[in-house]
Amino acid sequence: MGLFKKIFQCCFFCLIAATATAQNIDVSVTEADKLYSSTRDSASKFLVKNINIYGNKKTRENIIRREIQINAGDSIVLSSLNDELQKVRQQVYNINLFNEVKVELVNIDNSSFDINISLKERWYIFPLLKFQLIDRNINEWIQKYDADLSRVVYGIKFTHYNLTGRRDLLRVTFLNGFTRNVSFSYFKPLSNKELTQGFSVASGYLENKEFIYNTSYDNKPMHFNNGDFSRKNVSMGLGFSFHKNILKTHYFNITYNYLNVIDSLIKEPYNPNYFNSTASSQKFFDFSYTYQYINANNAVYPLKGVTASLKITKRGLDFTGGVNMFSVEAAYNKYWPLKSDWYASVQLSAKTTLPFTTAYINQKALGYNDVNLRGLELYVVDGVAFGLVRSTIKRKLFTINLFNIFKSKKYPTIPFTFFAKTYTDFGYAYNKKMYETNLSNKFLYTGGFGIDIYTLYDVTLRLEYSFNQLGKNGLFLQAQSGL
Repeated sequence: MGLFKKIFQCCFFCLIAATATAQNIDVSVTEADKLYSSTRDSASKFLVKNINIYGNKKTRENIIRREIQINAGDSIVLSSLNDELQKVRQQVYNINLFNEVKVELVNIDNSSFDINISLKERWYIFPLLKFQLIDRNINEWIQKYDADLSRVVYGIKFTHYNLTGRRDLLRVTFLNGFTRNVSFSYFKPLSNKELTQGFSVASGYLENKEFIYNTSYDNKPMHFNNGDFSRKNVSMGLGFSFHKNILKTHYFNITYNYLNVIDSLIKEPYNPNYFNSTASSQKFFDFSYTYQYINANNAVYPLKGVTASLKITKRGLDFTGGVNMFSVEAAYNKYWPLKSDWYASVQLSAKTTLPFTTAYINQKALGYNDVNLRGLELYVVDGVAFGLVRSTIKRKLFTINLFNIFKSKKYPTIPFTFFAKTYTDFGYAYNKKMYETNLSNKFLYTGGFGIDIYTLYDVTLRLEYSFNQLGKNGLFLQAQSGL
């Protein structure tokens, strides 16, 4: 019963996160002020006698210590002490295994101290039963289609975020009905003795009855559905990661893909350019290298610091024809804390793909995943190159703690932090004239204001009222999670 109670609690946290925000946005380091309030010289050095870690029941201690740049026996100059302790808390929190990380100085004397790191582990196991209707409601499904299970997506998704206590991630999916999906992935980021290298393996089989096959002139996704399974995807991948510097990670991946669609899809009136080929089946490799840099107070919802990434992808073994392509994508994000709980951020991203005449499946630009202008969420802008700038100014309003109805000893209350914000986005997506749509090859701009609500497990709900250059406006609801 204890296991089911914890699972239910975790699901409850995630549901509440549809309206909430977390206590770990601002780093707090206690006891350090005692040293600053003394009359000693700021150039004085203190010896770190011991670093003690508490609360890690599942996570291996060496995985935590790897993220700590300070070691027992080091000396720290008083003037830089607060910054060093902030970095300790930041790096341990950003491995995304803990809901709470507290750093305290204890046993302080005239020349030394101990550091205590207190942790509250997250719940790592998330089994999710899925039963999703494709019809408008259950009455229509029962009365019109006689509760036909082929019109439902049902199955299970299982995720373990810390399988052996070494930050290793396991995902298993079994779905049937309207979509068939069997997939497995395992990622172990710290697999060698020195904890600098990792690996990943993944495989999947996916069949779709409905999928996007083209983009309309007014930038709306066009869905193909003839009642049968018309698209099949088989993939197998291997990856290697290198993580010598705790702020920087390098990923190398190779994936084999087999894609098959119904013959009529790659002909008129549908999309002859879907594969840029007359063949309805494609077999190809994806080779990719990704560089990631994270030096922020919170990797999921940063308020201070810098994050950056670079991804280079080669699809196929040739350079032209079919699905062959080469792309480079980069992002740089800067976050500033201002005065009186005000914060500012600028997010820059860009991508280019060669050759410019390429398959439809290679032309994803703005509007896919999280690469979008706020206010144009209902549109997609295809292109072989794009640039995007997102600027935000926000203010922390307040934090409230609501009583946990499940009476958890670890979390008797659930924290919610509210931010008010205003934002402006700019973008541009280039595509060849033959693929041009209403929003491609044009300067795009949007703006708006909203509320961010952030809670446990780095789950954020975004309520945004946006305006775009088409003269349209509306309220948008989005959810983001660190899970």
